Amino acid sequence: MPVVKERSDDEDGARSGRERPIHFKNTMTEVGFVSVVLPALLAEYFVSGFALIIPDLIENLDIPDSSSKWPAAAYSLIVSSVMLPLGRLADIYGGRPIYIAGLVWLTIWSIVAGFSKDQYMLDICRALQGLGAGAFLPSGMMLLGQIYSPGPRKNLVSQGIYGACGAGGFFVGIFFAGLTAQFNAWPWYFWIGAILSFLGLITALIFIPRQQEQSQSKDQKMDWLGAGLLASSFILFVYAMTDSVQARDGFRTPYIIVTLVLGIVLFFIAIYVERNVAAQPLLPFSIFTIPRMTPLLVALFFTYGSLGIFLLYATLYCTNIMGATSLQLVAWFTPLAIGGCLIGIFGGFILHLISGTTLVLFSGLCWIVAPLLFALAPKGANFWAWIFTSMTCATLGIDITFNVTTIFITSSLPPSQQGLAAALINSIMQLSIAICLGVSTVIEEATKEKGLLHSYRSVFWFEVGCASLALCILTTFIKIDSANADSSSVRKVDTNNASSGASCAS
Repeated sequence: MPVVKERSDDEDGARSGRERPIHFKNTMTEVGFVSVVLPALLAEYFVSGFALIIPDLIENLDIPDSSSKWPAAAYSLIVSSVMLPLGRLADIYGGRPIYIAGLVWLTIWSIVAGFSKDQYMLDICRALQGLGAGAFLPSGMMLLGQIYSPGPRKNLVSQGIYGACGAGGFFVGIFFAGLTAQFNAWPWYFWIGAILSFLGLITALIFIPRQQEQSQSKDQKMDWLGAGLLASSFILFVYAMTDSVQARDGFRTPYIIVTLVLGIVLFFIAIYVERNVAAQPLLPFSIFTIPRMTPLLVALFFTYGSLGIFLLYATLYCTNIMGATSLQLVAWFTPLAIGGCLIGIFGGFILHLISGTTLVLFSGLCWIVAPLLFALAPKGANFWAWIFTSMTCATLGIDITFNVTTIFITSSLPPSQQGLAAALINSIMQLSIAICLGVSTVIEEATKEKGLLHSYRSVFWFEVGCASLALCILTTFIKIDSANADSSSVRKVDTNNASSGASCAS
């Protein structure tokens, strides 16, 4: 009878969400494959730690203070610009070759970055590092999403451990950056990253199943026109925002006006091409027909943009206002790393038990409190009352949001588009970081006449505004159920992309 069959499907789905995937002969091979997610920490490593070595770079490479934010933004900008096309290539050719190529590329340019002789060489190396991260981030999440069925096991591995790696990468970046800055050996920050990338490459070559090398969708084709237009628009827009600070007349400088306007125009042309011209658009508009997907993506833009501001300006505040040494920064950021690891690991066990809406709203409140404490902190603020509390709220804010929303997005798209799902998540994160850092730089420079402390507080108030807007959107439009195993919904997603999100959102 149909009722009995449906019950059997649900039971099979729940069981498959708990058991070891058939790709692995034993536990050891699964553990080896799960270690493949470790390079996820490299993405955070090269974001978090870079802020600590900026003072050394300014001194050793003669970088003007007004240009010091550009190397930080270049990495995130390129990652966000190339991730969608590279995610599509992963969907076409399989995650394994794209993942491995990304690690090879990141290893090479991390080595070269350590030999940078001036700002321009550093900017180029940072941008090319972003190209490598843009390849392995979506393909790595794609591999996990395809191999594990929805359920507690996927929550633990694909989101729990993966999320813990992100938090771990943040701390590892802070740790080694602080250590190298303490001894004025900033090139080793890049070379240590190269070593970690090479170790990830060896692990990937050994443990990623060979069948993941095969083409995942022979019918999919690359949308080169859309990829070029989107990447160009992002680069031109963020360049205008970031470089306007050092331009002679700010936003009234002719080349700033041209790049800004051209970036906006190219973006709308890209939207037209994707919607009306491309046979297989890079970002299918059916994604935005999934219930509550559009407001969720907008909320994530402001949430992740706040993250980029917090990582950089919390470091600058602690260094320039509170006088923290490089090694003190390592200790002060420890709560952020430990909390992220704990949330990542134990969250995998409870995400299917608690409503996603409840978790996201709680994390949204925490994410407002984190920058608010920095904005209100008095001179000579007590570490435990202000900084420690802020770091704790920050890890509750960003890590819970990342885990819950990632499960929702990946579960709302079919297996053939898991590369796209991963690319979409990380593109929003990196693009919002690049754009919000550009805006923050403008705010900082505009308020600097009133003192460094005032300019930093102004930036943190801007972050509070971004986080508050994200929470308002989440409160008004978003409802996400707990992450349950439901094989029938997965099969539905695979056959009907546009309407599949209804099984994941209320």
